[in-house]
Amino acid sequence: HRPPAALVLLAAAGAGALTGTVLTVSTVTGTADRAAALRARHPRALAEAMEGFGVAEAAAAHGVPVLEVRAVSNPVGPRDRAAWRIGDALTALTEGFGKLAPVLESWNQHDHP
Repeated sequence: HRPPAALVLLAAAGAGALTGTVLTVSTVTGTADRAAALRARHPRALAEAMEGFGVAEAAAAHGVPVLEVRAVSNPVGPRDRAAWRIGDALTALTEGFGKLAPVLESWNQHDHP
């Protein structure tokens, strides 16, 4: 699923975010070998996730655009919970959504073919 390109550009500029591919996985990557294999196969991917694809499927079924916004708390690979930065990720997500709200409120997909 691909969100509307114009919305991606406006949202990223508004929130100061990166844009890119989020890999859909069926289980968390917990080893360095699996992380390296994913990186080799998808060198431009920014993250991995499980939840976004289901939301994108539902949006597509109802004919509405979808945009996934992520804050990353830990790298893909071995599960070192001591290194997770969940508080920082939640702060970044809160700040990003604050900046993103005006973009989303003014977005009209019919204005951006």
